[in-house]
Amino acid sequence: MADTHEAGPGMEIRRRPLTSPAVPPSPPVPESGQPAAAPGQLHRGMTLVATISLFIGTRDAWTTAMDSHPAVAGVISVCYASILVCGILSLLVRSRRALVRVDVLVLLTALTLVACGYVLDHAGADEGVLTAQAASEILRGHPVYGQSWPWLFDTPTVGVTKTMSGGADYTYGYPPLTALLAAPVHAVVHSTAAATLVTTGALAASSVLLWFLLPVPWRSAATAVCLGFGLLPHYAYSGYTAITALALLVPVVVRWPATGAGGRLGPGGVLRAACLGAACAAQQLAWFLLPFLLIGLYALRRGELGRRRGLAVTARYAATAALSWAAINAYFAVQQFSSWLQGTLLPLDQKAILHGQGLMGISYYFTAGSSRLDYYSYGSLLLLLALLAATLLFVRRLGPAITVLPWCAFYLATRSQDGYYMLMTPLWLAAVATVPAAAFATAWQPRLPRVTSHRAKGFLAAGLLAPAFVCVAIAAASPPPLRLSLAPHFTAHRSSAGVTAVRVHAVNATGTTLTPHFADRAGQGASDWWTIASGPAELAPHASADYLVEPPGGYLPMPADEHPRTYLIAVTGTPMTITTARIPSPPQSVRPGD
Repeated sequence: MADTHEAGPGMEIRRRPLTSPAVPPSPPVPESGQPAAAPGQLHRGMTLVATISLFIGTRDAWTTAMDSHPAVAGVISVCYASILVCGILSLLVRSRRALVRVDVLVLLTALTLVACGYVLDHAGADEGVLTAQAASEILRGHPVYGQSWPWLFDTPTVGVTKTMSGGADYTYGYPPLTALLAAPVHAVVHSTAAATLVTTGALAASSVLLWFLLPVPWRSAATAVCLGFGLLPHYAYSGYTAITALALLVPVVVRWPATGAGGRLGPGGVLRAACLGAACAAQQLAWFLLPFLLIGLYALRRGELGRRRGLAVTARYAATAALSWAAINAYFAVQQFSSWLQGTLLPLDQKAILHGQGLMGISYYFTAGSSRLDYYSYGSLLLLLALLAATLLFVRRLGPAITVLPWCAFYLATRSQDGYYMLMTPLWLAAVATVPAAAFATAWQPRLPRVTSHRAKGFLAAGLLAPAFVCVAIAAASPPPLRLSLAPHFTAHRSSAGVTAVRVHAVNATGTTLTPHFADRAGQGASDWWTIASGPAELAPHASADYLVEPPGGYLPMPADEHPRTYLIAVTGTPMTITTARIPSPPQSVRPGD
């Protein structure tokens, strides 16, 4: 359009110069004279995702609270309003400072919801009740390790870890730090809540600590990962000792490549090392992260300082961590060294019954069993060693993933439950936010002759991983050790048909003497052990025998389906084996209504 104005009887036309583009109006300038700093879209997105994540699990908590704790339900309703306000503000605020205030409100809302969840559920699971009992024994000066406490598992909400040898584990099998922290709380609370209060407090502390240590745009991501998705709070309410280890690992992992820079640990490096040792004294998961961190730290410092000085600073870091770990464990090691050692190593060698989402499910859920389950454990160990070797050889490429790599080994283990991955996910976030790939650009790597191309490195990496997956293939492809023929005894009970006993004809197809133990499985987990009413305890190589086995309580209800997916499993501890056979459907004569 042209600008015009009248000039007497004629009309003068003036055109805008083509070389002068339209300029948008300038943003308002604060009184200080400095332009307002608008928050980035990444920051807004992180805040909004964290806000949305608070909805997860909140409805269930509110529903439970309305039945038992109406005041808590009222607090949760206020949190709903806070979530809505945070969602609006995260999209509307115009300055970084204002969005940081929204981040604080999101964090406070999440902490309030976690506190409400703790009020509703703090009875604890197996780890919680064991930790509370250990705290009680510490207060009384009694031994903690090697003691069996079967009465703790009498309630249905407390699961028990069954072993492949036909027993169960009722002892404390964790490092002592969480029990030590729970002891003074137990002196006041006198219940399992002493342990769950410590772990819930540790989760809150780790969330706040991670929030402050992360760069500003990433802070709300810490709220979401630690508190918002509903994953970690339930582990804290259950008393999982890994939550204590997580809280201690947060300062270790945040900006960890800077540890020992210039050849000096300094107060910060000493504190990180002490936290690492304390984390190892809190839960065994920290043990798996330790060697990866040491390899990465050595590679970084050697690249910066040379071999001798790099090794020296890494050794001081490791020695400080070891001293911290030893100081926490000293009392228990001196009290009963053998029991303490067996207790802290228990999860690694207890041969617990199969459980989890990993590759062992091939033999547990999808085939008739395997006579070489031990090869899953071999594969898990070989994968861990392969990942350590790959980290050493390719630290410049794999360094940023050091906080994720250790947990991959559990996917091949016979205990591969998702808790081993989820419990340490805040460390993944700490790495992506504070450990850039550029930090490893000058890290030392061994020189590999003739391994320079990407293809050669790929072949080398595949060669490192191959032995682990060969072991998995052996375990998965091995046939079940027993051939089972089932003859169930059915009866009608109320509205369902069920099994009162199963007569089993078992043939040992292997050259090893086996000691079978029986249980049933309808889904992902096995029942308590069945009673062997008759039959030999041991089955010689290539021998056969008849067993009469009875379900716990004398009765196993069967689903009403035509083809129920209820299985009888037979397991052995040495060697670790499993055989699975489907229990046939009840005949029409015993089905209710027939």
